[in-house]
Amino acid sequence: MKQGVRFSTIMLWVGLIFIYAPMVILVIYSFNASRLVTVWGGWSVSWYVSLLDNTQLISAVFRSLEIAIYTAVSAVVLGTMAAFVLTRVSRFKGRTLFGGLVTAPLVMPEVITGLSLLLLFVAMAQAIGWPAERGVTTIWIAHTTFCTSYVAVVVSARLRELDLSIEEAAMDLGRGR
Repeated sequence: MKQGVRFSTIMLWVGLIFIYAPMVILVIYSFNASRLVTVWGGWSVSWYVSLLDNTQLISAVFRSLEIAIYTAVSAVVLGTMAAFVLTRVSRFKGRTLFGGLVTAPLVMPEVITGLSLLLLFVAMAQAIGWPAERGVTTIWIAHTTFCTSYVAVVVSARLRELDLSIEEAAMDLGRGR
């Protein structure tokens, strides 16, 4: 005996259409030949060609990718070290404070953290002269600050699940933890 379409299934489809229909429409209208959004002028890729001719935009994309690579590498290194300390080092003074500092960016609004870092960089520039200007380095430091806590939480969850017998086997074979 087959039941009718359930209310939850209908709501699921309505929600998915509500989320994805504007994106599909945007993609379709990105191929519009007309300069007006409301008038369809046929299919064209002229807007994508003009996008690739914009050297400032292309250089901004490459700069963003550069910062993203720097951020990913440094956040993974720092987050993994923080997670290792939080999960494998049993007791040390300031453990609670360290754990709170590592996870603070997760619960703090990004605007507050960004403004705090900006004020820190301005105060440091006035006090010690570094950074002389806010650019790639300060953006990299700020993004690393945001991302390190996410890495630390994910890696520490994985380290807690890791079987300690693997580390003991490595030590039996002459390796460290």
